[in-house]
Amino acid sequence: MKLSPKHITGLKVIIHLVSLSFVALLILQTLSGDLGADPVQGISHFTGKAALNTLMITLLISPVAKYFRQGGLMKIRRLTGLYSFFWAALHLLGYLALDLNFNWSLLAVEIASRPYLTLGAISWLILLALAVTSTKKMQRRLGFQWQKLHNLVYLALLLSPIHYYWSVKSGITEPALYILVSLILLGLRYKTFKRWFSGFSGPNRAASSKP
Repeated sequence: MKLSPKHITGLKVIIHLVSLSFVALLILQTLSGDLGADPVQGISHFTGKAALNTLMITLLISPVAKYFRQGGLMKIRRLTGLYSFFWAALHLLGYLALDLNFNWSLLAVEIASRPYLTLGAISWLILLALAVTSTKKMQRRLGFQWQKLHNLVYLALLLSPIHYYWSVKSGITEPALYILVSLILLGLRYKTFKRWFSGFSGPNRAASSKP
């Protein structure tokens, strides 16, 4: 059975409800002191993992849609992607406000001097670019370049769990699992990557074969 427009609308409503319920949970846990001994770190982990989980769900939609032949599922991918950036924005805001007291110059120094923050900043900028250009209007304006830009989501998917892995001082099992899941999601697209690499190497081979 193919998903109807009503089904897609229902899925979008569910995505909104689930996402907003997690926002409410974050607020509740913050006010009640349930984020552990270090609430600042608790907020950082909550928002960071929410961004990463939502990003992974976004990247899972395409293979699920292809496997079950439900092309309509692709219509919810933009929404989950925007929620991924929403959580990433809260993650950065929490760090900037609670750790750095809105010291922008210190933020730049931290990003430049700490490799895990550098990776996080790159991922954040990619999600920002994808969010800004996610509309149909921007897709028409950018044309073919739009798809090339949005392919950077694969880089964000790879860098984000590494950022998480490097940021923790102990308990690396969970971030390691995130890296594994990211590699699986990228592996599901091996045909796409193979086609890209063939396209890059093809012209080079042709040029090298000329006398």
